[in-house]
Amino acid sequence: MTLLSAEDNAAYWNRRHLTEGDLRSGGDMSYDEGTNRMFYVLRLGLLLDIIGHNADPVAPLQLLDAGCGKGWFSRQLARFGHQVDGIDASESAIAHCRAQGGPARFHLAALSAWRSPWFYDVVLAVDVLFHVLDDDEWEASVRNLASLVGLGGRLVLSDWGEPGDRVFGDYQVVRGTDRYLAMLRECGLRAEGWRPYAFRQNPIGFHVFVREH
Repeated sequence: MTLLSAEDNAAYWNRRHLTEGDLRSGGDMSYDEGTNRMFYVLRLGLLLDIIGHNADPVAPLQLLDAGCGKGWFSRQLARFGHQVDGIDASESAIAHCRAQGGPARFHLAALSAWRSPWFYDVVLAVDVLFHVLDDDEWEASVRNLASLVGLGGRLVLSDWGEPGDRVFGDYQVVRGTDRYLAMLRECGLRAEGWRPYAFRQNPIGFHVFVREH
């Protein structure tokens, strides 16, 4: 299987965000909008179990939604009282996010390039890293996201929970658990485990890491 070039991949996601509905555009294209809504709500519930069920208006959590797409997770998390930055490399997705308004802040940036004046309590990348097809760019993205996690903070990344890599179609490459564990150990993060979505036959789940130093 020949993977999309970086240019074709970027064009694909711009076109998809322009033409598909708010949920399908960043969700599972094999599901209709209603099924995707179930899928989004399920993943949000898993994220809340990881992030915590409390919101503090005096000292809100600082969250980064990396690869936010049209911003559904960013907006939901911001409505709970968290301070949320959403980033995405798709111009059409970020334009949509900004047009929607709301409490989250949205920025046009690649995962490997985002710089922040503060560390985050939680950095999350929901179903985005396996669409970073170039292996060097994928590694640069993971390392950059890890560098943005504050002491005691969490890094939450979607991928499958098996060893080894696998290609699905021309725009999705899942990476093995062994690669995440080795790289993020180097970055000073401890693995807390992998939490499967357990939604239909979807093989993906959340890898959770905590910064110890």
